[in-house]
Amino acid sequence: MSGGTRAAERPGIAVVGAGYWGPNLVRNFMASPDWDLRWLCDLDTERAEKVAAPYASVRVTGVLDEALADPLVRAVAIATPARTHRDVALAALRSGRHVLVEKPLAATEAEGAELVAEAEKRDLVLMCDHTYCYTPAALAIRDLIHSGELGEVHFVDSVRINLGLIQPDVDVLWDLAPHDLSILDFILPPNLKPVAVAATGADPIGAGRTCVAYLTLALSSGAIAHGHVNWLSPTKVRTTIVGGSKRTLVWDDLNPAQRVSVFDRGVDLATPDELGADQRHAALVSYRIGDMVAPALMEREALAAAVEEFARAVRTGTPAATDGRAGLRVLRILEAASRSLAENGALVAVGDDALEGE
Repeated sequence: MSGGTRAAERPGIAVVGAGYWGPNLVRNFMASPDWDLRWLCDLDTERAEKVAAPYASVRVTGVLDEALADPLVRAVAIATPARTHRDVALAALRSGRHVLVEKPLAATEAEGAELVAEAEKRDLVLMCDHTYCYTPAALAIRDLIHSGELGEVHFVDSVRINLGLIQPDVDVLWDLAPHDLSILDFILPPNLKPVAVAATGADPIGAGRTCVAYLTLALSSGAIAHGHVNWLSPTKVRTTIVGGSKRTLVWDDLNPAQRVSVFDRGVDLATPDELGADQRHAALVSYRIGDMVAPALMEREALAAAVEEFARAVRTGTPAATDGRAGLRVLRILEAASRSLAENGALVAVGDDALEGE
């Protein structure tokens, strides 16, 4: 098969949004052998022209309908502000296009549920661009947990802090926590889910929105997950620790030489049945000090893997690893966390949407 024939068979796609994340989507769709990037849409056409300038085949428009009128466009990737995700994605879905949406899936859980229902009604792929889930590290961690290598999950602790851009329309919870919540949703086994969340936060600089926040999630097994997000830290930290009954894993995303370390170290507690009759009044604690292993990881841009996954889902008609329902689960936790924040850290249940039971 010639290269020209293969190019003709690639599904066409339009990217909507030429701001912060849009250029990354443009670059990756252009580099992908699976896609034919045909359009870049942005209300600011001058900005879009600059982004599209290196790619002669990409047309620019300020009107989404113009791109949707192209019969070769089979999918739309959305990188616009979260408050616009619902309207742009609905327009694309109702025109019969598959949709990739950057995080968060929508501005509210209700809007996210509407998108999921629309996609499923039309048998279209709806994928949330939870990019960190497609890093080699996250994929390896998921395999280690699902294979039982770490044992039962006892705790997850994540830190995502830096001196970051204070967003004009969302607080730090909605800006940074979707990354860690999507990773949590991705790596945990299907039978282990967040059931409640408590969130606290502060706005010490008077920005008008929470700039530092802490989340504590109760998991269905009785385990716990904790997250710290912060726009005000002078140092950048990106770490996740997963403690298991067999091993403990540390992911340091800022250490390319050793992103993932697995420690055969932990605490063992003898159960009463393992003790003699005269010892059952007190459990015995022992500390396990074993080796550390750093799995070899293939370095690859996560967004390239996400673009590949979107193509696979469209080609096979099967859900993406971070499909619309995954995006909806993250929204559900975010809304519960926001309610907790407003209630001074009260524990708020993370309810199941009716869609989850279908």
